[in-house]
Amino acid sequence: MTRRSLRPGRRCRQAYFGRGKNKQSLDAVEKAAFFVTLDETEQGYKEEDPVTSMDSYAKSLLHGRCFDRWFDKSFTFIIFKNGKMGLNAEHSWADAPIIGHLWEYVMATDSFQLGYLEDGHCKGDTNPNIPYPTRLQWDLPEECQEVIETSLTSANRLADDIDFHSFPFTAFGKALIKKCRTSPDAFVQLALQLAHYKDMGKFCLTYEASMTRLYREGRTETVRSCTAESCDFVLAMEDPTQTVEQRLRLFKIASEKHQHLYRLAMTGSGIDRHLFCLYVVSKYLAVESPFLKEVLSEPWRLSTSQTPQQQVELFHLDKNPEYVSSGGGFGPVADDGYGVSYVLVGDNLINFHVSSKFSCPETDSHRFGKHLREALTDMITLFGFKSNSKK
Repeated sequence: MTRRSLRPGRRCRQAYFGRGKNKQSLDAVEKAAFFVTLDETEQGYKEEDPVTSMDSYAKSLLHGRCFDRWFDKSFTFIIFKNGKMGLNAEHSWADAPIIGHLWEYVMATDSFQLGYLEDGHCKGDTNPNIPYPTRLQWDLPEECQEVIETSLTSANRLADDIDFHSFPFTAFGKALIKKCRTSPDAFVQLALQLAHYKDMGKFCLTYEASMTRLYREGRTETVRSCTAESCDFVLAMEDPTQTVEQRLRLFKIASEKHQHLYRLAMTGSGIDRHLFCLYVVSKYLAVESPFLKEVLSEPWRLSTSQTPQQQVELFHLDKNPEYVSSGGGFGPVADDGYGVSYVLVGDNLINFHVSSKFSCPETDSHRFGKHLREALTDMITLFGFKSNSKK
């Protein structure tokens, strides 16, 4: 490959960061375990402005001002001016539950075991052997700075296009869903199908992340949540001529199908990792496969994931509600689609993150959030329950 054919960023890296103080400083950054951002903005949930504050909080953790998040790092530890904290995690080294497990452990240990003094300082003695931070030295000529500015402009354009809506659903949680004798995840996934149909008037290929941790070094598999059974249920919900009994029957069928697909994905019998393996083999053998070309190019217009809370007992959320997590989120996978993440917190709360792109005239994250709340409420009503019901 000739130097002329390299992208500007790669050419800039080779020309200005391959030797001297720039290489030394860049090596220090790239060999670090993680990245810390002391963010000058104030973020977090504000009771007087819940919608805007949570949307701003989510967007800040996702991309910040672009130059203050190191996206190639394992994770960026972000501390805001008002003491709120969060993480931006890079995905190749581990999946979201791993970073979530780490974060739960750190928060619980810091708050309930190590603790703080009255003046806000950490308890315990300082370690005098920890070296002081040192400022990295750089030599950036004007041509290099121009490339950096161009890259920042491109990154800002992408970040500004993200329509991110984060909100708590407090009407009910997994406790009431379990009274419906169904999986909470299946219930939420069917609600997402209903919400998408309300929002777009059609169905789409849906991705739900499933873990394969039963296997050594297992990562994820895909649950294709949009099924013939889920479509039948959604259409029945939107058909005013259908009775509650008919809708409940179709719900049960769709729910059982989803749970079956999830079990298959967890135990190595999913579809998409096998398709990826076939793709890798086809590339190795230089075989053109029309089937693989078509199936792997289909867009995931609804990409979803549940963030599992694994160590709830560390927090005792009923006694310490201020430690409730809003979970994590991600951007949309398709330019004309939605990215939806959710976390079932305790028994009575579900936190959602909905993302899309402002540049797409068909999508709207806040509109989808509205339809999702309606879908959840419509579905729980089928079982004779009401929001916040103790029935």
